Amino acid sequence: MTLSNAAARGSNYESDVTYAETLGLLSEGSVHKHFDPYVDIAWDSPELAVTENDPRWILPQADPLGEHPWYKALPDEKKIAIGMWRQANIAKVGLQFESVLIGGVLQYVFRAPNGSPEFRYCTHEMVEECNHTLMFQEMVNRIGVDVPGGRKAFRMIAPFLPLAGTAFPIVFFIGILAGEEPIDHIQKTILRSQADIHPIMSNVMSIHVAEEARHISFAHEFLRRHIPRMSRPGRFAVSLLFPVIMRVLCDVIVIPPPAFWSEFDIPKSVKKELFWREPQSRQTLRDYFADVRMLAQETGLMNPVSRRIWKALKIDGKPSRFRSEPSRIPARHAA
Repeated sequence: MTLSNAAARGSNYESDVTYAETLGLLSEGSVHKHFDPYVDIAWDSPELAVTENDPRWILPQADPLGEHPWYKALPDEKKIAIGMWRQANIAKVGLQFESVLIGGVLQYVFRAPNGSPEFRYCTHEMVEECNHTLMFQEMVNRIGVDVPGGRKAFRMIAPFLPLAGTAFPIVFFIGILAGEEPIDHIQKTILRSQADIHPIMSNVMSIHVAEEARHISFAHEFLRRHIPRMSRPGRFAVSLLFPVIMRVLCDVIVIPPPAFWSEFDIPKSVKKELFWREPQSRQTLRDYFADVRMLAQETGLMNPVSRRIWKALKIDGKPSRFRSEPSRIPARHAA
């Protein structure tokens, strides 16, 4: 064995040990700090009751629509109705996305070898995500609005997406981040704003943000470990897919389905301004992906061709200096 080969082997061993230790810490976090939606949320308490004309359902300014002049000019009754529909639908599409995630991760760990630290952590994560689906559906039920969640095309292909957990695990975990990063960004912004929101929302968001921190950390660590081990052509192909997956799934998660716009007769011009025509809304879109731009850079997925795709999709910009770094550029439609 040459000296260079021995050094490479030693480096890989250290990387394996560090990765296993990181996953062990995440697994211990799931054991010692976890939530049960039917223990940690007092659904039947008077404080969480859903009543008519509750102004706490008016969308906060941290929501893109909540700050738009069209919405702000509406009477409170309609603002409340829109706010309840939108928050219920965000919970429903979150449930649908989590269901795809659970299925794909289950496919992935089915083939995990004995002793794999990924098996233990991924199983903890699936348990937490199952609790999230219960929590989101309970929120929808309590609000009492019959929302569809994602758009029809997404709902049709969703049952087949978990197969990627076995066939294309790296692409699948990129897709996980594409769904998790925007909603995490939105919920953190709302919670940080200290807006007067309904306690069902604040309880659900607080639990989700706390546990998603581990889930997002794992996805980042998984990709940092596995992408550098791909062949050069494979890495190049993934570098081109990465921004496309981010943008497509962001739109699925963030943009309300057609039923929302027709239900409340919202002008097309408002939709275009919010998603993503105006400079402020485009900055918000870029802000969603600062952390994954950092990840793409660290894993060698930023190259002259992929950078053009990031730019064409309007999700380019400076990478974060650290995970969850607050936006350095204020945007009117911060979400």
